[in-house]
Amino acid sequence: MRFSRLVLLMFLVVQAFDGVFTYVAVDAVGTHAESNHILVFWMTLLGPGLALFIAKAVAMAAGAFVYHRGLHTLLAVLTLLYAVVAIGPWLYVYTSWP
Repeated sequence: MRFSRLVLLMFLVVQAFDGVFTYVAVDAVGTHAESNHILVFWMTLLGPGLALFIAKAVAMAAGAFVYHRGLHTLLAVLTLLYAVVAIGPWLYVYTSWP
């Protein structure tokens, strides 16, 4: 039980960091910093802050649903995958900025 709660917490933290990293990049260089074209569309309509808040809220709700259904291994895999595929590239970008 303790491990599963830690996995949920890590999933939520990874989502929050991705939202913050994305917002900072979009604020600095524009929406072309985001590679998800659907999210760029919503950023154009609603603004980056609101669009990212909604997207991350939906992702966090989906993670909570997966947790509630007892699919803790799936949530752990998604957390690790998201950390590598989303957070990793942002960390690379931020370490290479002048």
